[in-house]
Amino acid sequence: MMLVRLAFRNLFRNVRRTIAVLLTIGLGAGALFCFQGFIHGVLSDYKESTIHSRYGNGQINLKGYREMVHKDPWKQWVSNSSELERFLLQQEGVDYVFPRVSINAMLVKGKTSMSGHGLGIRAEKEAEFFNNLRIEDGVALSNQANGIMLGKGLAKSLNVNPDDQITLYTKAINGRIKKSKLTVTGIFSTGNMEFDNRVFRVQLEKAQDLLATDSVETLSLGLRDHDSWGPVAKNIESAFPELEAVSFDELDKVYYQNSVDWLKAQFHVVQAIILSIVLLGIFNTISASILERKQEIGNLRANGESRLDVLKLILSEAVFLGVLGSAIGLGITYVVSKGFFENGILMPPGPGSTRAFYLIFSFTWTMALSTMAMSVISAIIASFLAGIKVAKMPIAKALRS
Repeated sequence: MMLVRLAFRNLFRNVRRTIAVLLTIGLGAGALFCFQGFIHGVLSDYKESTIHSRYGNGQINLKGYREMVHKDPWKQWVSNSSELERFLLQQEGVDYVFPRVSINAMLVKGKTSMSGHGLGIRAEKEAEFFNNLRIEDGVALSNQANGIMLGKGLAKSLNVNPDDQITLYTKAINGRIKKSKLTVTGIFSTGNMEFDNRVFRVQLEKAQDLLATDSVETLSLGLRDHDSWGPVAKNIESAFPELEAVSFDELDKVYYQNSVDWLKAQFHVVQAIILSIVLLGIFNTISASILERKQEIGNLRANGESRLDVLKLILSEAVFLGVLGSAIGLGITYVVSKGFFENGILMPPGPGSTRAFYLIFSFTWTMALSTMAMSVISAIIASFLAGIKVAKMPIAKALRS
């Protein structure tokens, strides 16, 4: 305890040098915290956009359905969807269940025709959860039995507007060609160009009628909190062994999960660079400070303190500097980001996207604690490297310095 008290008092012996070390640590910690908050904000926005515009928190299919291409995919669809839906709505954390079917069709307007990939959905219910689906023109599909909603790129290719009529041709599972005249209710965009260029949405009952089936291909889930996905998926696969529950991040692995992995790798590189700069800055300042204190250290050794005790004193000072410096850096970063960028920063569209978005810095206690821990460890390493040489110095030589 005496060494700890002495270490704390030593911070005020050379205030200018202490401030320099605190600023070095604070800038490093603040930069790390800010960059981590930036990445977390990007991923949080993308996560919410993916969940609330396309997949929900996850989907349920027959086991093995997604792993291969099926000659007759409808044979692998869920036939007991009503029973399954009742079971799902009884699970804690599940707020919504969205049965869906895929429908590939030819869309014709006048002399223009385009192939598209459709989703048969319960439109009125889906509108409550999928709120990141931006309506560019017209209104969202809700209770219009013969309505169709088109992706922005698909609508542009067909040159259609809301209230226009188009004819949809598709092949039913019995091999017959079926057609239906539908009215465009609205045009939507998700920001994903590939998705918006080919996707349309119709009512689930209309899609099932065109396909001549009462089965559903998949059931998407809307949860209160995505952290509930693990227990919910486990319960589903336990009660229905023939089914598999797949989280949205696996469904969107090419874009979401690969983006997560890439940004995390990028953060580790930036983290290593910043910590190296902090380490060198602290080492330079503390080395000068310790070399000036050789007589003091010699006196401590002459009074019976061991080399280990001297190192404990130096490292205790490093811990104080690391904690105080990182706390200052984290505090300033948080205040600036929330005070000056409360409404976010306008970011350009990401790869494969057509939509700009406002990025809001997103911080967690885990980020703060890990950043502080790294700052303290950097200060300890720098102080140890600087102090080990003086601690090993013979007492007589230290006293003569």
